[in-house]
Amino acid sequence: MIRLIGYFFGIGTVLLLIAAGAVAWYVGSITRDLPDYEVLNSYEPPVTTRVHASDGQLMAEYAAQRRLYLPIQAIPDRVKAAFISAEDKNFYTHPGVDPVGLARAIVTNVQNIGSGRRPVGASTITQQVAKNFLLSSDQTISRKAREAILSFRIEQAYSKDRILELYLNEIFFGLNSYGIAGAALTYFNKSVNELTIAETAYLAALPKAPSNYHPFRNTERAVERRNWVIDRMVDNGYVTPAEAEEAKAQPLGVTPRRTGSYLFASEYFAEEVRRELLDRYGKTALYEGGLSVRTTLDPELQRLARKSLQKGLINFDERRGFRGPVATIDVAGDWGAAIGEIDPLRDVPEWKLAVVLSADAEEVQIGLRPEAQVSGATGEERQTAVIRPADMQWAFRLNIGDERKTVKTPDQVLSPGDVIYVEQRKDDEGTPRWRLRQPPEVQGALVAMDPHTGRVLAMVGGFSFAQSEFNRATQAMRQPGSAFKPFVYAAALDNGYTPASVILDAPIEIVSGGEVWRPKNYGGGSAGPSTLRLGIERSRNLMTVRLAKDMGMNLVAEYSERFGVYDDMLPVLAMSLGSGETTVMRMVSAYSVLANGGKQIRPSLVDRIQDRYGKTIFRHEERRCDACVATAWLNQPEPEVIDEREQVLDPMTSYQITSMMEGVVQRGTAAGKVTLDRPTAGKTGTTNDEKDAWFVGYTPNLVTAVFIGYDTPTPMGRGATGGALAAPVFNEFMQAAVEGTRPSDFRVPEGMKLIAINRKTGMEAPQGADGTIMEAFKPGTGPSDFYSVIGMDQVATGEAITEVSPQASQAVSSGAGGLY
Repeated sequence: MIRLIGYFFGIGTVLLLIAAGAVAWYVGSITRDLPDYEVLNSYEPPVTTRVHASDGQLMAEYAAQRRLYLPIQAIPDRVKAAFISAEDKNFYTHPGVDPVGLARAIVTNVQNIGSGRRPVGASTITQQVAKNFLLSSDQTISRKAREAILSFRIEQAYSKDRILELYLNEIFFGLNSYGIAGAALTYFNKSVNELTIAETAYLAALPKAPSNYHPFRNTERAVERRNWVIDRMVDNGYVTPAEAEEAKAQPLGVTPRRTGSYLFASEYFAEEVRRELLDRYGKTALYEGGLSVRTTLDPELQRLARKSLQKGLINFDERRGFRGPVATIDVAGDWGAAIGEIDPLRDVPEWKLAVVLSADAEEVQIGLRPEAQVSGATGEERQTAVIRPADMQWAFRLNIGDERKTVKTPDQVLSPGDVIYVEQRKDDEGTPRWRLRQPPEVQGALVAMDPHTGRVLAMVGGFSFAQSEFNRATQAMRQPGSAFKPFVYAAALDNGYTPASVILDAPIEIVSGGEVWRPKNYGGGSAGPSTLRLGIERSRNLMTVRLAKDMGMNLVAEYSERFGVYDDMLPVLAMSLGSGETTVMRMVSAYSVLANGGKQIRPSLVDRIQDRYGKTIFRHEERRCDACVATAWLNQPEPEVIDEREQVLDPMTSYQITSMMEGVVQRGTAAGKVTLDRPTAGKTGTTNDEKDAWFVGYTPNLVTAVFIGYDTPTPMGRGATGGALAAPVFNEFMQAAVEGTRPSDFRVPEGMKLIAINRKTGMEAPQGADGTIMEAFKPGTGPSDFYSVIGMDQVATGEAITEVSPQASQAVSSGAGGLY
């Protein structure tokens, strides 16, 4: 008997050794190529890049995975408790694998054999970290064994808090959100510190299967799973039964956070910043690098810029009449559902989509587009309203296709089923009324800049970003027309001419490549000999061409490139009238040089960029301050900020051209259109056939450029000039922008002389006499002692000016620009 027992013992021992050897061989085979768990030390997950306005408000987020990384110390204990209760209640006591949970899973899986149910896992949080970071998601025994071995090693190398930190920042929650911080924002638009018990429990329920617990598609299952997590939190002692019952009685309350731009009216600005970041750092850094970007945008100025430009575009567009409805739908059934399928202009919240239910001679009955529910579905409420004839009077002028006519009643304009835009406004008695609107066809742009730093404070690239993402401030190449003339005059003033120099304003012919170009002043006519000041105030084309011819177009081209208006300007006379193409951003930058005393300027939309660790990797400020690093005041003098920017224009020339453009506002082409309560300089610009309308102007501390025109250059109609269209937009914006600030004068450079001259002849005159003006002269210059007129020689000889450049005829035929 003893021998038999010994025999079986020996066989058992041998089998045990064989089994142990097999296990050892198997473990060895699967651990030979296990990934190095030490890579968790250098874990850098894809993190959302966040873009902020200058005051810190969030503008936009860009991410491949919407994730914000939070250290474990920043995650509230209740949030940790919810995930531990839902995923691994023994997390802080097991060595990486939970034997009790594993045994329970084995028993459950044995009982489910043949039921078709998916095997139940018993993965701990540590095992999920091993799988998510280092392994695949294959449902195999080999992978589970590798996962267990890695979990033991991870537990030996890292603290429990570090493992939990990795887990909570890595897991996927659905709706493209990763990590607990990203999920809290995505689902509830809250930080993790603001989450309630119910919200925390719902987020803890999601990692198991986000799509199964979708807040809108599977609401009941989501609530059931959330309540199960709350019960587990009670069982584990993290919340009281009373708190649990209160939490379970609450709805899910999910309010998905919208993506894109978060700051009102900032869409064009944010998109331009996104493109800059993409060019500077690449796609990976933008969407995964977790950059923190502080932009130059001033939210209040941006709002004012949007409002001013939109008003100008709408006013111009409505004067052209009504172009027809947005769409047409059937109103016989549920009109609310039908109109709910049409997307409105999301960035024009003042306007509502509506459908015409009935129309007669007295009124138009409309149904307003129902507000979308949180889930995105069309709301159940059906709201109706009325449009009175007085609130759609502008639309009685029809401009639909080839139809041009004027009607007298609303039913001749609108019909049942027409989808339109309306806006609610209050009349003089405070009664709300609905006004008919239409998105304008004409477009425009407005850019406001600090001339001393180049910081772009506001930028609007069109009527609506939802309507068109094309940014007319930076992407549209347009002719500046007469808005270019200040740079021609600046070149002259920098090279021997004075504001009192007299140029002939008379007809002129330029022969180019066999073609004859006869530039004209807007409205025709000529004023004869006139000073440079009068030439720019009245925007005289003939004078500008003669001046450019007298000093040479090569000099004009050099100055245009120095100011950054053009990169490689064609040196032909037609270009002196602004017939080349440039952008609004370039024009506002060039005028900033005039405003700041001649210093080179580099426009910037970004003040500072930091990486995910808070290290500054870009700063726009180019001035140097060596003494600014002092940690204490020890009676040393104030630090001096050294401005090393290039001086591209004589400060005295800068003041002279500024003074002359003050005359544009006071007496010239913008007189009565720009009415600020402080010194203001600026220039109108209009091109051939009124295809482009500009006004670029500035006070000592703010430069603004406004452009209006059709995307496909098309005549806007007689009288659609820079003074009539763009200047009022500039004026409205600037009045609001400078409100509450103290006016200041343009700085007169030291050594500049102010001498009274006759405005017409340019010769010295008694101060205060009729027709005189105080003019600025550089040292060593002054009014002429004798009357001399530049350009009189062509009139005397009757000769035409000939340009020999082979590209000259092309420049002439493309449009001379510079009409007004």
